[in-house]
Amino acid sequence: MTANGMPAPGVPVHCPGPVPDGVLDAFWRYDAALLANDRDVLDALFMPGPDTVRGDGRVLLVGHEAIAGFRSGRAVIPTRKVAELQVRVLAPDAVLIMARTADGAATGLQTQLWQHTADGWRVAAAHVSLPARSAPAPGAVPQAPVDPAVWRVAGIPLLPPLGSGPLDGIGVAVKDLIAVEGHPTGGGVPAYLAGQSARPASAPVVTALRRAGAHLTGIAQTDEFAYSIAGSNSHYGTAPNPAAPARLGGGSSSGPAAAVALGQAQVGLGTDTAGSIRVPAAYQGLVGFRPTHGAVPSDGVLPLAPSYDTVGWLTRDVATSAAVAAALLPARGGTPPGPARVLRLPLAERLAEPLTRDLFAGRVAAFEAAGTLPPSRQAALTAATLDEWFAAFRTVQAYEAWATHGSWIEAHPGSLGADVAARFAAAAAVTGEEAAAARATVAAAREQLREWLDGAILVLPTVPGPAPLRTAGPAEIDDVRGRTLRISCLSPIAGAPAISLPLTGHDAPVGLCLIGAPGTDLPLLSAAARLAAAPERTP
Repeated sequence: MTANGMPAPGVPVHCPGPVPDGVLDAFWRYDAALLANDRDVLDALFMPGPDTVRGDGRVLLVGHEAIAGFRSGRAVIPTRKVAELQVRVLAPDAVLIMARTADGAATGLQTQLWQHTADGWRVAAAHVSLPARSAPAPGAVPQAPVDPAVWRVAGIPLLPPLGSGPLDGIGVAVKDLIAVEGHPTGGGVPAYLAGQSARPASAPVVTALRRAGAHLTGIAQTDEFAYSIAGSNSHYGTAPNPAAPARLGGGSSSGPAAAVALGQAQVGLGTDTAGSIRVPAAYQGLVGFRPTHGAVPSDGVLPLAPSYDTVGWLTRDVATSAAVAAALLPARGGTPPGPARVLRLPLAERLAEPLTRDLFAGRVAAFEAAGTLPPSRQAALTAATLDEWFAAFRTVQAYEAWATHGSWIEAHPGSLGADVAARFAAAAAVTGEEAAAARATVAAAREQLREWLDGAILVLPTVPGPAPLRTAGPAEIDDVRGRTLRISCLSPIAGAPAISLPLTGHDAPVGLCLIGAPGTDLPLLSAAARLAAAPERTP
């Protein structure tokens, strides 16, 4: 771009008539801000209000707030350059600009409708087609388009099936904690990844999926060392939430969740320590399943807190989740029975914001009225007891997290983002005596929860409300995190299976969670299938 805002020499501009004053200046100012990742300028050049739109190959954003929120997680700066402009004047105050872009041999297209306002030219509508690579040479391994906030590495496929079975044709996005042969495991931390060697073999869970017919679409991103439920990584960016683009997508299985929600994989293989599968499932309208603790081998999985770490998966429907379970969980024979009893936990429901609480209560009432669920009864739990359980859970998690990663973190200062680094710094202060006392509290809580779950299913909101906006501040995110974990810690404390189902009716997705007794994974999935097939109505 030249000093007066006109295009640099060599960038042709084609227009049948004169171009209105100032619109090209605005275009090149926008392009310079895009290449510099200047979000303030980018936000200022988009029309304010609810009617501005931006689309690409993945999502359609409606309203300035949604566009700004989506852009707030952008960590990757494009390297493409504008090669040609086509300008069409639709009216004195409305101009369509189509820019052909190039990044090496790849070409793309950027289309913008500019409207003149009292504040100058602003983008009222935009569509972006990212530069597309030409077809690979014969015999070359094709590479899938990669969004670095979703994928660390991807292929078509990255690894093929090893057999045939219930997962034929299913593509799997594997969280970057789980070993994939031929690739190092990065844990969402570039400095850690740099010190790792390619794994000689995949984790058993990956091999089992491939033997059942699945192929690997790629290795998907995770929050740093999986010690977060936000879905944001300070190094790779914030993974998109296609169901609510202005909001966070949830983590730490952030990449697998986004890959499934975007339709780039049918299964997201991840881990759930405190909610890392169930939370992104709820935020993105997916089905998230956490099996009984230890039911799926964790060999070849980078741990965080082994007392709670569980391999699980995300899908777009219960049927696909059940197909994965058939490949990974031992069948117990017979037809899984429905729950004899259904329990509700009023205290957990009160942690949810009003609309989510009302949606949840109405949905459960509809299930009961239709006979899909038996009438529920309440389990008594005080706020003081839940706080005690949560504090103990968090203490054990922190103690084990530091035991797992503390030595590496001390040897690599500055390698983590501020939020995760602060979490690990607090974990470093937990003493062995504090951890032992917390384990005793967790053991008592586990006994109580398993007593409740014997012959029953616990039904509760997965999350207190929709995901925070991507522009939310630390205080709001910490508040949501605290309320969320008080709900989501119950399943790992019990070592019990849990499944999050989409709960609709809000302006953004939330979830309804079922928790069963340990070992009742397949009956729990069967119960979830009946609920998913029930009409969405309230009595």
